[in-house]
Amino acid sequence: MSVRGGTRSEPAGGLPPFGSAEMPPAPRSWWRIVGPGVVAAGVGLASGEFILYPYIASQVGLVFIWAAAVGLITQYFINMEIERYTLATGETVLTGFSRLGRHWGLVFALLAILANLWPGWATGAATLLTFLVGGDVRLIAIALLVAIGLILTLSPVVYRALERTQMLKVACVGGLILAAILFAIPGDLWARAPALAADVQIPAAQLGWPLLLGALAYAGAGGGQNLCQSNWIRDKGFGMGVHAPRIVSPLTGEPVADAGTGWQFDPHPEAMRRWRAWWRFANIEQLATFVAISFVTILFTSLLAYATLSGRTDLPRDIGFLKIEAATLSARVGPWFGTLFLAVGAFSLFAAALGIVDYTARLTADVLRTSYTKRSSESLLYAGIVWTMVLVGIAIIGSGLDQPLILLVIAGCVAAFMMFVYSALLIVLNRRLLAPEIRPATYRIGVLVWAVGLFGILSVITIVDQAKRLIG
Repeated sequence: MSVRGGTRSEPAGGLPPFGSAEMPPAPRSWWRIVGPGVVAAGVGLASGEFILYPYIASQVGLVFIWAAAVGLITQYFINMEIERYTLATGETVLTGFSRLGRHWGLVFALLAILANLWPGWATGAATLLTFLVGGDVRLIAIALLVAIGLILTLSPVVYRALERTQMLKVACVGGLILAAILFAIPGDLWARAPALAADVQIPAAQLGWPLLLGALAYAGAGGGQNLCQSNWIRDKGFGMGVHAPRIVSPLTGEPVADAGTGWQFDPHPEAMRRWRAWWRFANIEQLATFVAISFVTILFTSLLAYATLSGRTDLPRDIGFLKIEAATLSARVGPWFGTLFLAVGAFSLFAAALGIVDYTARLTADVLRTSYTKRSSESLLYAGIVWTMVLVGIAIIGSGLDQPLILLVIAGCVAAFMMFVYSALLIVLNRRLLAPEIRPATYRIGVLVWAVGLFGILSVITIVDQAKRLIG
């Protein structure tokens, strides 16, 4: 196997060449390694699932649910190409990008920081908590940010803490869905739902193109979160990731400072049999967790919003939408249901904030440790970045800024641009750096080409739309 058409010993992007290692056998029991797809779904279950698609359903019904399926399937193929590289090398995909050009990894890490600088999920969770118990949004948001910093830096193994939190979140959302099925969604709607969803439309006149394209593109995840799928499966020990170190707490665990570059395996028949077993498992895990959980959540939260708020034109396009929905549910079902709805929403946004801080710090620490500060501990870098983001978030909240427009504009533009660029780079990465036996099939390349076009168009529309708003 070669890099840039050279030899095995040729460095690329300023990084050392791949080492040599055996492809490990896939575990006999898959249940013990299920998790990264759940983490991806848990972190991604946020504004799209709880605000954006329900808002769309309240205004135009279920005619746009098809977009969630298209967006999730597109992201499934993107995530699997990200996972392919890590399964085959044990490297994160950002390290792979750095082999194509030394600073590509740093570019994406900085873009992720830029997109997530504003602590919107923490303030969102705090706002929902005030709907429940009152209090000052800013003080609660600051407390939540401190809690995030403590969770991510005091856990002996960071990934395990993140995984358990996101699994709990998914279980809570599942409980809410079950309660909605039993008490809040009328029986006649179940009979009409297939026909409503089958009435495929693009309600641009009512809702606008930026809103609709954003819903299509970001169902489930988006931006830097997709890239971190690589880090999560490496920490879980998928494929060649079993050879890689994990991030551990610098306070309660032993910091690991081994090299962040990866390995190649000799594609002999037994290794290829193991590879196929890992690839099959990774595909099933991603479909059965990330795609399925995200789509079911979008479907049922949309049904719930349609059942309670259909036709209302006075709904705000922000988190205040949830307060109105909770009040309506309390009136129709009982106060307990409105409380449950807000409690699950608050925990969901908090868990999303936890995941966003984690993946931003994880991506950045990995890039810095691998390409720039090779003598540093990745764990200490990770902890420093986590607390830097927490302190910056506290400073933003403490300054009294409510919705700093420029940061929100940057976040929307950056996320679309990131996905446009890395969808294209994935094509180059997996065709150039991987052995012919494990390169993506033609149809998977075709889906990535579709993703490049989708996110390219979305980037242009988002930038033009937000520029008009700023100028206006």
